[in-house]
Amino acid sequence: MALAGDTDGVDGLEPVAGAVWRPDTLSRAARLGLNPAQFLDDNDAHSFFAALGDQVVTGPTRTNVNDFRAVLVRKEGDGDRGWRIV
Repeated sequence: MALAGDTDGVDGLEPVAGAVWRPDTLSRAARLGLNPAQFLDDNDAHSFFAALGDQVVTGPTRTNVNDFRAVLVRKEGDGDRGWRIV
């Protein structure tokens, strides 16, 4: 799982602070007929995550501390108890 966000609550002119990547992101994208590589080539994460409903929309926070990234990984077969922050 991953979260990418901007603490000011917006990305450029978009009202989107970031997006969430879940373990099922690629399978959900495939079911919707989305080609993640094409969105990546087009530098269009906004449309990709909007189609999945995985955008983080906070509205302006009136702060600009930093960009934030968090990634949780788990070893195959560990189920829910194996999550680690990296």
